[in-house]
Amino acid sequence: MNLRVWQNPWRLMLAVNAAVLVGVFLHKIALPPFVPYIHLLVDYHYGFTKRALIGAIVSLFTDKVPVWLVFALAGAIWLVTLALFVKLFQRTFGFDDAHWPLFVFIAGSPFFLKNFMHTLGHFDIYGCALTIVLLLIPARSVLYVLIAALFSILLILVHHIFVLMYVPTIAAIVVLRFYLMQRVTPRNIAVGLMALAAVGILFLVAQFAGTVEVPYDEFMRHLQSRMADPSRTDLLQFGYIWYQPLSKEFADTWARMPSNILGVPVFALLIWLHAPLWRYFTRLIGALANELHRRTVFAALIMISAGYFVMFVTVFDYSRWISNWAVCMFLMLHATKMLPASKDVPPIPSDDRKTTIFGWIVTLIPRVGIVRPF
Repeated sequence: MNLRVWQNPWRLMLAVNAAVLVGVFLHKIALPPFVPYIHLLVDYHYGFTKRALIGAIVSLFTDKVPVWLVFALAGAIWLVTLALFVKLFQRTFGFDDAHWPLFVFIAGSPFFLKNFMHTLGHFDIYGCALTIVLLLIPARSVLYVLIAALFSILLILVHHIFVLMYVPTIAAIVVLRFYLMQRVTPRNIAVGLMALAAVGILFLVAQFAGTVEVPYDEFMRHLQSRMADPSRTDLLQFGYIWYQPLSKEFADTWARMPSNILGVPVFALLIWLHAPLWRYFTRLIGALANELHRRTVFAALIMISAGYFVMFVTVFDYSRWISNWAVCMFLMLHATKMLPASKDVPPIPSDDRKTTIFGWIVTLIPRVGIVRPF
């Protein structure tokens, strides 16, 4: 048995990834560098407020929010996302021996589940989970467009930065799975345009009209009244973000840019370590049966990447942005595989020495981080 495992080490890589995930979780619980607790306290007490949907939902069930709820909610959505991704991979590729390397490079990537474990409590994973749901449900009618719009609206209410983080990927998936595969009618186009307009207007409202209007001290007193332990005022240190204008975010980001930009070579190296996966993705696109489909996929990838570039120059959580960009690429790979192909694409070779080395390196990297690499 051991000989068989070492001859085909991809299953062993999965076991190692599971152990690394446990280590990341224990480190997060024992030495949390940052607990995004305040987001569970902010609700709609003072009217419409950006970044307040999750806190408003929590307020329906409890008046006092314990710190452990951050990890309980985040852990639950992490497990849901894992289950959804396993179902998606099974449906798109299957779990035969030929596709174990692809599964390892995606599921074991430090950009994906391991980094979501490290960023427990941040809302990025909600975008990933809803996008996977969109890939799993049928895209046979205009109802699919409306569901995608609803998901986008929910995400923007959770955090308006989702308009760049996952909404472009959701839009791309709608185009690939519905508009390219179903008969395009004036009605379908009208529904799509109205959905885009609704999502865009909501983002503008959240960005420019979702700022808390009451004095900062009053806002802090309200948040403290919702804490299970009001003495933990250190957990309220980021309350200023509900008052910070877009210009201040730009200024803070560019002030940190000289030091934070030093992490770019590390991000480039991490992306390069996934080269077998990117080559496979390129072959998938090249094998599409329709030239329009190929061009649409390329245009979608450029659009998604452009959104992340805007985030990169606006807000300085670079490790999170790079990680979520990679996750969007993984999800777009699945969406591309669902399109008609003119030929079969050979999977990532499991016996190639360089590919195996890359697989082990990707497996052993525990996560990417939040701002700077690692």
